[in-house]
Amino acid sequence: MNASATIAEPGATVRVATKVYARFLVVIFALGPAYLIAYLFFFQDPTLKFEHHPLHEIAIAAATLEGLFVTYVTWRCYRSSGEPLLRWLTLGFLGFVLIYTLHGAFTAMAHHNIWLFLLYGPASRFVMSVLLFVGLITFGQPPDSAEKRTNLRYWLTWTGAFVLIDIAVAYVANSPIAGHLGVRLSMEGGALVCSALNIAVLLTRRIRSPLMLIYGISIGAFALSSLAFILGRPWNHMWWLAHAIFAGGFFLLSYGIIQAFHTTRSFATVYSQEEMMARLAAAMARTESALQELQRTNEKLEPLAATDPLTGAVNRRQFIKLVEAEIARAKREGAPFSLLALDLDHFKAINDHYGHQVGDEVLQGFVHKCLDAIRPYDGVARVGGEEFMILLPKAPLDVGKSIGERIRSAIENAAFGTALRRKVGVTVSIGVSQFERDGSTIDTIFRAADERLYRAKDEGRNCVIAL
Repeated sequence: MNASATIAEPGATVRVATKVYARFLVVIFALGPAYLIAYLFFFQDPTLKFEHHPLHEIAIAAATLEGLFVTYVTWRCYRSSGEPLLRWLTLGFLGFVLIYTLHGAFTAMAHHNIWLFLLYGPASRFVMSVLLFVGLITFGQPPDSAEKRTNLRYWLTWTGAFVLIDIAVAYVANSPIAGHLGVRLSMEGGALVCSALNIAVLLTRRIRSPLMLIYGISIGAFALSSLAFILGRPWNHMWWLAHAIFAGGFFLLSYGIIQAFHTTRSFATVYSQEEMMARLAAAMARTESALQELQRTNEKLEPLAATDPLTGAVNRRQFIKLVEAEIARAKREGAPFSLLALDLDHFKAINDHYGHQVGDEVLQGFVHKCLDAIRPYDGVARVGGEEFMILLPKAPLDVGKSIGERIRSAIENAAFGTALRRKVGVTVSIGVSQFERDGSTIDTIFRAADERLYRAKDEGRNCVIAL
């Protein structure tokens, strides 16, 4: 007995326990930033600051470049699949980049106009969270039309809207209301609420797929980032942690986008490992079935590809293969073989006078008579309209001539054409050649047989010429 067959499959309890444990790990990982937020909130001095403008500018510049790249990749996925969720994801990334870039650009203004520097951060996160939430609502909807995917005006309109938001934030930052704490907190709180709603929709709709799990963890990171920004103050450690948490969520969501790009260009149709294995098994079964059907079809087609459909004789291509094999055998064993080139005399007149149906019956009857006159291992081929050739293995020229004469006589004394009450008579002219005597290549022995066939035609037809 196979040793592997005796190994018991894991029980239902073990499978349930592993699934519960896997979900527990996901929750622990998703809530990881919350532990750091709690640690800084309870154990760190909130007055400690790390104000480093160049580091902040470099970080924002890197985030801008990454954001543009991810926006482009997401847009390419949307162009391919038309998934509405990807359209809103593209807008979310684009809006974030166009607004958040100014947060880095105005870093130097932190000492002169703190709000011009500060408000672009929460504004970018709020806009992105709203667009991601709208995108999640569209999950599972039919793909957008090709026209909508390539509508440049649509994307330019949204780009203009984001520029207007930039202008509006600049206006607020330079107005008296900018100093009110509620301005920043309202945008940061709005981002937190939208992210929480995102997670709630994911859970209530029970949307489950590998990429949507990544999406959910990323949204959770965005929510915790907004919470850290609310609890932090500019340049303190909580504020820097909030940046790091948001970056982590952004990196993770970017990873999901890249996975979609390299697989199905879709967030909805990237499958779990179990689904992939099931689909792979089904695809392999379909492939195996298709291969078996193809093999059966090839077995049926192989004789058809090698024979003439009207007469059943082999066709020219197959006949050449047979002659080449006989040449190789003759060179090994030293035994001669002969070829017969045959042409029905005045066959065109039969077609013209009696019609092609009778002509076809004559050709079929001719092949049957040839098969009766030759040896069992000889081969008959139709190489043209009324032109035939016969391979005679182990037959020298005199034997070939004798078999050719037997065929000529059988055809001369036969009557063909069942479609008519009166039978049709026909004769045949034959040329004979022998391998080695008339040449050692297929071209030379074919040429010799053809030349003797033409001589038979010239000498009055209904004869066999071997020399």
